[in-house]
Amino acid sequence: MKETFLKKNNWDQKNCPVRGVLDRIGDKWSILVLMLLQENGKMRFNELSREIEDVSQKMLTVTLRSLEADGLVKRTVFPEVPPRVEYELTVMGRSLLPHINSLAAWASAHFSSIQKSRLKFAS
Repeated sequence: MKETFLKKNNWDQKNCPVRGVLDRIGDKWSILVLMLLQENGKMRFNELSREIEDVSQKMLTVTLRSLEADGLVKRTVFPEVPPRVEYELTVMGRSLLPHINSLAAWASAHFSSIQKSRLKFAS
């Protein structure tokens, strides 16, 4: 029997690192947040919210907390009145960006073909 990638690397499906990462960054907002931080460097919450027009404050908060929990985004609170909070990519977050950029380039190159295929499939 052919040895699969998961078995070869001794990963079970429930604890697969690839699934764990894709589950987290594959949501609706995470990649957008990461790409915006790549383009703009440090950003405040309201700046991110303005750039991603259709994200709710709650979902942006959840997304930023998740990215921070995974070590991809750093949150810095400045002791000012009113408090100022900035978000930026960590070293690990920056190391993920070339892969996201490759995926974005692939998606751009193939999106029209994917749309045609979806239309054909739906009919």
